[in-house]
Amino acid sequence: MRHKSGVIRVEGTRVSLDSVLYAFLDGSTPEEIVQQYPSLPLADVYTIIAYYLQNRAELDGYLSDRKEQRAKLHQELELRHDLAGIRDRLLARRSKAPRLR
Repeated sequence: MRHKSGVIRVEGTRVSLDSVLYAFLDGSTPEEIVQQYPSLPLADVYTIIAYYLQNRAELDGYLSDRKEQRAKLHQELELRHDLAGIRDRLLARRSKAPRLR
C-alpha cells in the first residue's frame, strides 16, 4: 500500500518496502528479516523478494527516489532545528535526571 508520502508499506503492517528490500540487499535471509520485523509473515517476505527480483529496475528506481526524499527531509530538519550537538545535550540532560532504583 502506497502512502500519500510515496512510501510503500507491506499490507497490514507499518513496515516499509524499503526496510525489507534494504535488509535483503544487505544480505539478510527472509527468516532474519522476519526476526527484525515480527509483524511480517514469512510468506510475504518471500513474495516481496521474488517481486523485487522480477522487477529490479522498477524497484531500484523506487529505492533511489526514497533515498533522495530521505536526504531532502534530513536537510530540511537540519535547517529547521539545531541538530549540532544534540547528542551531547541529550546526554547532559540524562545525567541530570534523577535515577530510579
